[in-house]
Amino acid sequence: MPKFREEEIINGCLKNDRTSQKALYDQYKTKMYTIAYRITNNFEDANDALQEGFIQVFDNLKSFNGASKLGTWIHTIIARAALKKIKKRIHFVEIEVAQEPITIDWGSTIDIQLLEKAIASLPDGYRSIFTLYEIEGFKHREIAEMMDISVNTSKTQLLKAKRMLRENLNKEQE
Repeated sequence: MPKFREEEIINGCLKNDRTSQKALYDQYKTKMYTIAYRITNNFEDANDALQEGFIQVFDNLKSFNGASKLGTWIHTIIARAALKKIKKRIHFVEIEVAQEPITIDWGSTIDIQLLEKAIASLPDGYRSIFTLYEIEGFKHREIAEMMDISVNTSKTQLLKAKRMLRENLNKEQE
């Protein structure tokens, strides 16, 4: 398949050109599936989120204004679709947290497979916020908006996720 420029792909998608739609999907599907899976921790939910997310991408591409990169825009849509899949399984308790930075010393070396396993074992709420903040780079304000929670709840859940990860990793390394 020939390589298209992003602008050509977008214009083709806006004209409902199937070749352009496939090119857009092929360009982003792997990265977006990874995001969806990291958030949902479930193959079926990740596949559903990917499919539902790309339907939203194609339905709303006309509203893409180029203020961000196309990949960033798609990334946000897929993350929201994945969160929607698990939202019913998550329950947050609102508590106040000190406004100090949330940092945990991970040590000098860490086994990446062990870390991925530990992240996957986190409860849905912890895992989704950890993934969105630490891996995908969303800000607490964005996470709070996506998940309909307060910024403080996002920060608290991240702190709890990091603590639980550290405990789980310490157990694994013993």
